Amino acid sequence: MKFRLCFFAAVSVLCAGHAAAAPSNLCGQLANSFGPFDYNNGANATSLQTVEPYHFTEEVEQGIRGATGPLGGDIDYTLRAFPNHPRALATMARIGLRDKVVQVPGAKYPVECYFIRAMQFRPDDATVRATYASYLLGQGKNEAALEQMKAAVELDPENPTLHYNLGILYFKRKQYDLANQQAQLAYAREFPLAGLRQMLKEVGQWKEAAP
Repeated sequence: MKFRLCFFAAVSVLCAGHAAAAPSNLCGQLANSFGPFDYNNGANATSLQTVEPYHFTEEVEQGIRGATGPLGGDIDYTLRAFPNHPRALATMARIGLRDKVVQVPGAKYPVECYFIRAMQFRPDDATVRATYASYLLGQGKNEAALEQMKAAVELDPENPTLHYNLGILYFKRKQYDLANQQAQLAYAREFPLAGLRQMLKEVGQWKEAAP
């Protein structure tokens, strides 16, 4: 059975201490000529509209080509202005994995640095942790991915997608009781996909929630 962590992790799901390759002191300062701004703060909507139409276009997000220069440069600009921009983080990670590079050409820092910077900027942002887990899993760093997903759930315990994703990671480790526990939490919060339930049933590990 194959499964992967889909980008972007906060709105997508796992499909049927922080471990980091780059020390934070090599990832630059957060201070920026424009920003940094919190993506989740609606008061920054005008600033976001200053960045996205020019640097985070549809072609940039799809990893096709840059808008103003190298592809990595436009994603870098977006993430220096909005360090916790979830789709830009997911795009940077996806391109790094797709092209099998530590640093996307045109970007100022290695891929992992953008997650370190985002966690420094907003350590309470569960979406950053979940997206980081996705990147780590893509690198085969399963233990580190699990720790980040657990942190995401702790930060946003009412998010059914995070419980579901954590359940998938536990299933991958054959920790079926923990996988079932997370599945129950996800479905109790009306998570719509039955994949994890079915996976647990196939190995005889699905347990119905107590009434």
